[in-house]
Amino acid sequence: MADMAVTPQHSHSSFKRWLLEGHLPHAEGPHTKETHHQHAWWQVMCLTGVDYFSTLGYQPGIAALAAGALSPIATLILVLLTLFGALPIYNYVSSKSPNGEGSVAMLEHLLTWWKGKLFVLCLIGFAATDFIITITLSAADATEHLVENPFVPAFLHHNMAVTLFLIALLGGIFLKGFKEAIGIAVALVGVYLSLNLVVMARGIYEVMTHPQAIPAWKNALFAAPGVHGNPFMMIAIALLLFPKLALGLSGFETGVAVMPLVKGEAGDTREQPVGRIRNTRRMLLTAALIMSVFLITSSIVTTLLIPPAEFQDGGKASGRALAYLAHQYLGNSFGTVYDVSTILILWFAGASAMAGLLNIVPRYLPRYGMAPDWAAATRPLVIVFTVIAFAVTIIFKADVNAQGGAYATGVLVLMSSAAIAVTLSVREKGAGSAVYAYGLIALVFIYTTIINVHERPEGIKIAAFFIGGIIIVSLVSRIYRSTELRTERIEMDETAQRFIEQAAATTHELCIIANEPNERDAAEYADKEREMREDNHMPPEHPVLFLEVTVCDPSEFADVLEVRGEERDGYEVLRVESSTVPNAIAALLLHIRDMTGKIPHVYFAWGEGNPFLHLITYLLSGRGDIAPVTREVLRQAEPDPHRRPAVHVGG
Repeated sequence: MADMAVTPQHSHSSFKRWLLEGHLPHAEGPHTKETHHQHAWWQVMCLTGVDYFSTLGYQPGIAALAAGALSPIATLILVLLTLFGALPIYNYVSSKSPNGEGSVAMLEHLLTWWKGKLFVLCLIGFAATDFIITITLSAADATEHLVENPFVPAFLHHNMAVTLFLIALLGGIFLKGFKEAIGIAVALVGVYLSLNLVVMARGIYEVMTHPQAIPAWKNALFAAPGVHGNPFMMIAIALLLFPKLALGLSGFETGVAVMPLVKGEAGDTREQPVGRIRNTRRMLLTAALIMSVFLITSSIVTTLLIPPAEFQDGGKASGRALAYLAHQYLGNSFGTVYDVSTILILWFAGASAMAGLLNIVPRYLPRYGMAPDWAAATRPLVIVFTVIAFAVTIIFKADVNAQGGAYATGVLVLMSSAAIAVTLSVREKGAGSAVYAYGLIALVFIYTTIINVHERPEGIKIAAFFIGGIIIVSLVSRIYRSTELRTERIEMDETAQRFIEQAAATTHELCIIANEPNERDAAEYADKEREMREDNHMPPEHPVLFLEVTVCDPSEFADVLEVRGEERDGYEVLRVESSTVPNAIAALLLHIRDMTGKIPHVYFAWGEGNPFLHLITYLLSGRGDIAPVTREVLRQAEPDPHRRPAVHVGG
């Protein structure tokens, strides 16, 4: 078996070398190989927790604005969805995608060809919405905690400027080189949850020592619009309102993405990491239980203790309900400590989101040929994402509440897609009743997504912007990169290798006839050879090899070229499967040149037809007018015309 890695060589300036440092062509993402240090599951939970748990910084205020006095009931419904919806979904995803690929990879495998690629592009658009808004919303909320602190000087009371500075600083850290810091995450989450525990314990104490708090809440409940004193109406209205609280789920979806960091058990393999899956499920369950307790408790104490007017824009509890309680009942010194802790964990939530973007884009788009080749490098992407985050911050005026709908849309679409992927996977396995259970969960997430989009349409608008931008860039990139030498490596069996070596030993000019990959008999091969010899004046003493390329999945961009040799009625045939015909032929010709030291000549029949239609056919089906495209691929791959394989077209 002969292997060849096809890796173009480039020379770069010092700046380009720095900018493209770590660039790997056709990268599968940072989790393709097990290169990360692994940690105990509870430590990795803290890494996801900087995103998941940090939502406590703004979630109680958003819940109070959305549901008012019904906030605790709507939050309880959200908790039930977390424990009995999101948790089982991501438990299943962890078993099917244990190396960090997530539900997007599951859908990619379930939906093949172009429909799968387009669906993945749409999901990447929603993921970009999720992660970009995580950066901008978290930075905006960190700013809220900063400027509302009584010890902060007045010159820092400029939300937009401070938020943009925090985002720029985050981008600068990644440009310098950011590594996952489990230890820092553990410290941040430990301190933050401990401080929240103190705040909530004091909140519960205040509720219990002020007997009027609970009756006042009860009166507000029965006076809520549409309730009319009916407890069942409270539940019904809470069911309608709880989608607005969907940010309480944000961050939970990152648990599967960090699976490669979870330490497994002895005997684990990459294909069957049973221990890692088990520990990841412990991590997901523990995170869900911790967050559920904090969500319900925070909703109760903030609803009962904070006047409704303070939740509104400009109010002291706007975007920082728990911080308001910390300052109100535990003093400004403790409140400042709480603010610092909240700012830091929100800061790391943005870092987690940036890391997620840097994981998902190189994993898919360059491999599809749907991003410039430099998109497999970290630093150019950091610059792009930072500029986009600037634009989103300016559009939303650094307002936490204004960005909530867009954030929730991204989160809910990703969770809905995960639920759909699990349902399809279970259905494919024929699991019976489990299909209905997962299907019901998928319907709940879809309902939640639809309600959220209807109530907060800005989310789908910004997601549509990301999706449209990604699709346009992807199509342009696919066209621009269509004539690249796209073969990752060539694997050749012994028969094919023998055919080539024998032909090279008997003549100074290797003659290869490109042929349609149909089943043929000796007469058809004889007719084809005679036609090619007459049209191209091939010397009769030169032996010929036939080359037949079968297109398998034209939506793929880079693939491994497997070359098999077959003898059919005395004719030697090289059979190849590839995503595109001309690129495969060009790669094989270059390999034969390097293998034998002789320049191969390939012969094509004359192609006719509309050039535009040929271009569309080539892009969509990997075929088209093969001869000129093969010539162009060779011209780009080999600049020296004296070493370039020759292309002949007869007719």
